[in-house]
Amino acid sequence: MFISSAYAQTAAAAGAEAPSTLMSILPLVLMFVVLYFVMIRPQMKKQKEHKTMIDALAKGDEVVTAGGVLGKVSKLGEHYVGLEVANGVDIQIQRSAVVQVLPKGSIK
Repeated sequence: MFISSAYAQTAAAAGAEAPSTLMSILPLVLMFVVLYFVMIRPQMKKQKEHKTMIDALAKGDEVVTAGGVLGKVSKLGEHYVGLEVANGVDIQIQRSAVVQVLPKGSIK
């Protein structure tokens, strides 16, 4: 009356379920591949370029810091850089705070 009849599945029906499991995982794999090429890979490339720029800093380079301060590199340390922001005014910043190296003669 209130209970419906239950029927057992055959072996063919259980075997047909395996490809659908693979097909359900495929979109997740494709999303990860797209995420890698759109977000992760460009960020890693940008970090590598920044590290190369920081390692190539030399005395006399004109740079811009993350805070927008422009200056000329006067001292180089392992973790810190001395910047001359005006005549006789030196500040010390972290190497990682250097955002861009300007062409020579940009700062007047």
